[in-house]
Amino acid sequence: MLSNFLPFVYGLSVFVLLILAARIMLNGFFSDHQASFKTQNSFSKKKSDDRTGLVTVHPELLNKDGVITDEDLLTVRFSKDTDHPQSSEKPSE
Repeated sequence: MLSNFLPFVYGLSVFVLLILAARIMLNGFFSDHQASFKTQNSFSKKKSDDRTGLVTVHPELLNKDGVITDEDLLTVRFSKDTDHPQSSEKPSE
């Protein structure tokens, strides 16, 4: 009796897992449609929410008074980086 029941349980579990996998994949296929819907709604925001032209300053660049610091900052350069570092100082002639 048990030997007749186990293939049924196995087949049912495989079928349920296939249905769940199909649902997850369909959610992935339709997520692009939902993302484009969200971007369309983001364009309908108020005009005052537009940040075009505004500069965002990271809080790490501010001193305790809230002013941009003039201290030298540490930079990191990776070994495969081919761009030469650009200094903000003018070259001495």
